Amino acid sequence: MFSKILIANRGEIACRVIKTAKRMGIGTVAVYSEADRDALHVEMADEAVPIGGAPSRESYLVMDKIIAACKQTGAQAVHPGYGFLSENEEFARRVEEDGIVFIGPKHYSIAAMGDKIASKKLALEAKVNVIPGHNAAIETPEQAVEIARGIGYPVMIKASAGGGGKGLRVAFSDREAFEGYTSCRNEARAAFGDDRVFVEKYVEEPRHIEIQVLGDAHGNYVYLWERECSIQRRHQKVIEEAPSPFISESTRKAMGEQAVALARAVRYQSAGTVEFVVGRDQSFYFLEMNTRLQVEHPVTECITGLDLVELMLRVAAGEALPFKQPDVKRNGWAMECRINAEDPLRGFLPSTGRLVEFQPPECTIFAAGAPANTGVRVDTGVYEGGEIPIYYDSMIAKLIVHGTDRRDAIERMREALNAFVIRGVGSNIAFQAALLNHPQFVAGQFNTGFIAQYFPRGFKGVEPSAANTEALLAVAAVVHRRMRERAVRITGQLPGHEVRPPAQFVVRLGDTSNTVSVAPFEGGYKVICDGRTHTLTTDWRLRDTRFSGRLDGRPIVLQVDRVGLRYRLTHNGVQLEAQVLSPRADELLRKMPVKAPPDMSAFLLSPMPGLLVDLAVAPGQEVKAGQRLAVIEAMKMENVLYAPADTVVDQVLAQKGDSLAVDQPIVRFRAAA
Repeated sequence: MFSKILIANRGEIACRVIKTAKRMGIGTVAVYSEADRDALHVEMADEAVPIGGAPSRESYLVMDKIIAACKQTGAQAVHPGYGFLSENEEFARRVEEDGIVFIGPKHYSIAAMGDKIASKKLALEAKVNVIPGHNAAIETPEQAVEIARGIGYPVMIKASAGGGGKGLRVAFSDREAFEGYTSCRNEARAAFGDDRVFVEKYVEEPRHIEIQVLGDAHGNYVYLWERECSIQRRHQKVIEEAPSPFISESTRKAMGEQAVALARAVRYQSAGTVEFVVGRDQSFYFLEMNTRLQVEHPVTECITGLDLVELMLRVAAGEALPFKQPDVKRNGWAMECRINAEDPLRGFLPSTGRLVEFQPPECTIFAAGAPANTGVRVDTGVYEGGEIPIYYDSMIAKLIVHGTDRRDAIERMREALNAFVIRGVGSNIAFQAALLNHPQFVAGQFNTGFIAQYFPRGFKGVEPSAANTEALLAVAAVVHRRMRERAVRITGQLPGHEVRPPAQFVVRLGDTSNTVSVAPFEGGYKVICDGRTHTLTTDWRLRDTRFSGRLDGRPIVLQVDRVGLRYRLTHNGVQLEAQVLSPRADELLRKMPVKAPPDMSAFLLSPMPGLLVDLAVAPGQEVKAGQRLAVIEAMKMENVLYAPADTVVDQVLAQKGDSLAVDQPIVRFRAAA
């Protein structure tokens, strides 16, 4: 076994590899960019080497710097994680040529599976089901239309070197095929330096299900069951689970055996994933093979009790797999939610900045490789007070739960999401909670179009149920009562005018008002709301964001923020602002005028924090509705801002290269005559 390895990555996956390496007694070396000088993976590693500027093209993607860091520190092997250089055939080959072990498949396996056209041909030879399509590079949009007609609409137009949703379009007509071909080539050229495009049949109501495989240098191959990855937004996975609630045992076995056949055909040595698209009739077709560790690998670890990073290390060191296919057991149900720094209510735009609060739920599963057991696990590469930079992907953490069955896993995930406190940057926790509570998801009746179908206009928040509203009313009243109880203890109060917590409050939620009575008893409070009596017990302290207790004997976890004179309550994806007043204060407030918000319609505002990489207008310029005005870059994504109407630019308030805050004015338009 190696005595020291280098992790050629950052963030959550770097920390994940370091944890297993430390458990195995292996020394670790981290590499870091200027933006990651104070990152968690740098702190966790035994050694750390700086490798360049904040943009990944100046640091994490520079092969020479990573190889030099290996030699400088004496690292015998390099783990690439996922993303960056993890599936780069040239990097794997160069590492091996320099006498360093690549903790992953051999370069020839990466090359064979890295090209989507070549991989499909190999899959056909290995007798793996392949989607009908044209597997040669297409030269013109006219040819793309002709091929699409021959296959039959709908079709998928895909970049050969694509991934992560880039270079992919679904076409339902000749016009969409023509335009999609051009867009795919442009995206692929910009993202991968390879503009080859092919066309294949689009499977309707598809499921995205993948098989985890392992191979070693001794000809041993196994599959570790499947992962259901159909809950996606714009081709990016949002929730993953294992096993799938959809496929039968016979389909599961057939998919696993075909995945192993493909791994054997390319002499695969490491952990890898074979991705399939599965139709509503359980017909399945090969999509691609990911020649690396997957983001969602923890759900497989939970149901098998295996540590995939450890197995990668052992295979790379030349060891044989320690088990055969019949030894791979399946225990319980696991789910993973990707917690991202983004604002769902603003079109999922990236959110960057400092993590003012970062309090994950209590973890009961601490390490992979332990016997499979139920509980909560959090994999992350951040810490409270740390920065979420604009240069890399938006993932803050992975929240993983393991339950006895699917219903148990869903309940555990709901509770864990309610307990996950993130402040300072936006997160998608409310959106995840909405998905977990959707009846179609709970029933397991979904496909890759689930989010587009049920959230066609994006995420606008969750409407509270009557029961949820009443629970939040009770909590708001008790929280305010606790505030008033603290005020009672303030010294120096004028005799005869001491603070006395009232027995009755008016709780205002938006336009509605509710009279709530609160009476303390030993260990809790009796709350009367609309004639219904509840008991609420809690040890909540005023400084805590997370509120936990028991409402009518049942556990409840939610989050409470003080916002001016209001309380912002968050539970099961619902967010409500409550104002708690005495009856007299409520009476007076009703007589107060409402202040109108400022009119910002004359400004182009930055919808997110980011870098202004292009500004296409100047003062005095006439612009038409829909005209491109500016481009903001954040977290590896470019966001184009367009003119909202025909108008004239009055003043440019920001310059190309500026770092922008959310809602910062970029352009002011001339007022209409």
